[in-house]
Amino acid sequence: MKNYAIIVAAGSGSRMHSVVPKQFLLLNGIPVLMHTINAFHNCQTQPKIIVVLPADSHAYWDSLCREHHFDIPHQLVSGGETRFHSVRNGIGLIDDEDAIIAIHDAVRPLISKETIDESYECAVKYGNAIVAIKSRDSVRQIKDNRSVSLVRDEIFLIQTPQTFQSEQLKKAYLQPYQASFTDDASVVEQTGVNINLIGGSYQNIKITFPEDIAIAEFLLKK
Repeated sequence: MKNYAIIVAAGSGSRMHSVVPKQFLLLNGIPVLMHTINAFHNCQTQPKIIVVLPADSHAYWDSLCREHHFDIPHQLVSGGETRFHSVRNGIGLIDDEDAIIAIHDAVRPLISKETIDESYECAVKYGNAIVAIKSRDSVRQIKDNRSVSLVRDEIFLIQTPQTFQSEQLKKAYLQPYQASFTDDASVVEQTGVNINLIGGSYQNIKITFPEDIAIAEFLLKK
């Protein structure tokens, strides 16, 4: 059985107020994406790594790899119109029918090796493993122009990696795109498959806003 990691880095830096896409911003001296690739390369599972980047970013990424002497093996593929299409492009490079495939946001560079390994182990046993954390805050939902309190202990915040047996994932990504597909779990769930959650970490933050870089640098140094 072969293991793969699809690292999705096809986003822009719009919410970062940066002309540089957030996956390329420097974090403790090297681009965010390199931290993320390092995490998968250094875990016990040792997956083959596929990086999804916008087609017009490939040359820039190659130059960053040369500049930072970054030589971890990985395969590049171009992103698509949405995250759904980008992930589907990555899946298209995998021929192994019995593979285990993890999909991870490039801008979650603080993912731990232990969580990565656990996600692969659980996907082997249960078909899939979705990293999630319980909400620390009270949660309210707007319904019919009124806010309604939800039970906090029943609310989970979804992270990545989201890891699947190849058969589940490939079947799910044959579906036409829907706006309700917010992550890979929602795509797979649409086919009737039960989604299994595993514990994540509050430190597994997603680099989205300018202050997230400062937080990530602090956590890395700690």
